[in-house]
Amino acid sequence: MSRERKTSGNPTLADVAKAADVSAITVSRALRDPGSVSSQLRERIESAVRSIGYVPNSAARQLASARTDVIAVVIPSLTNAVFADVLTGIYDAAEGTRFQIQLGITNYSRLKEQELLRLFVSQRPAAMLITGSDHGDEVRRLLRGNDCPIVQIMEVGANPIDMQVGFSHEDAAGAGTRHLLSKGYRRIGFLAGQMDPRTQRRLAGYSRVMHEAGRFDEALIVTSSKPSSVVLGTALCSELLSRQVDPDAVQANNDDVALGAMFECQRRRMHIPQDFGIVGFNDLEFMGVASPSVTSVVTHRYEMGRKAMEMLNDAIAGRRPAQPSIDLGFELVARQSTARI
Repeated sequence: MSRERKTSGNPTLADVAKAADVSAITVSRALRDPGSVSSQLRERIESAVRSIGYVPNSAARQLASARTDVIAVVIPSLTNAVFADVLTGIYDAAEGTRFQIQLGITNYSRLKEQELLRLFVSQRPAAMLITGSDHGDEVRRLLRGNDCPIVQIMEVGANPIDMQVGFSHEDAAGAGTRHLLSKGYRRIGFLAGQMDPRTQRRLAGYSRVMHEAGRFDEALIVTSSKPSSVVLGTALCSELLSRQVDPDAVQANNDDVALGAMFECQRRRMHIPQDFGIVGFNDLEFMGVASPSVTSVVTHRYEMGRKAMEMLNDAIAGRRPAQPSIDLGFELVARQSTARI
């Protein structure tokens, strides 16, 4: 799989000057003190900076090839237990190396991701680890122009920036939905919060399987832009049960939402799994000890973080992996919440 990014280094001040048709001294002055140039000239220079993906280098006094012993890690959340497991794998693999982890949190914001990456790139990290594959044009320019190893985690796709480690969210959610169908459930809903790109792929997997079974109904889908939580799961399940669609099961976007759905069903004195089946996603620790225990899709989060860091360590040392794209797959653990037949 070929790399998408440039390998000739970052755009320079001279490149900006050429694109803006001004001198390098003018560009330097405008970037240091925007008020020292006219607004029209400033806009022209800023447009050139954006178009070529130039990042001011805070280590400019060092050699152009110099890099720090820092590995930049960008994830969307610290409160999501999924990323706690990923980070544990990352830090375990970094233990004993010379590298330090610099962590950035995007809170699922593309603008925040862009701001963080501009900062990190300017600091000349030894390598970068980025969550996901859905990036804006500016972020992709920054990553392609940054001549250091990069691993994207959580997903696999056809066009990685450099290397990637993950799994198919669409296939994984589809497997959970197919499991519910195999257990005799027919009016299967989908509950989700935090409609980020990975959630949307899970919704696509659920929808594909339901269409194939001739069971798809838009009214069975209940989503929210709010962050996923157990409390949100109760609210989403309550909304689904209030609709005139007679649901008999749900594929939840994650385990928090699945647990909330179970609590709402129990509050209504519904019997699980006889009246209602539930499948979660990620298989966090509490799914196996809940009562009843909850079926969930296992994602290999610790292994993902550890493998990504191992790939970066090898690439820094000049040992590029034979397989730049690694699909860790997933598993479905069937438990009491779907043991109807």
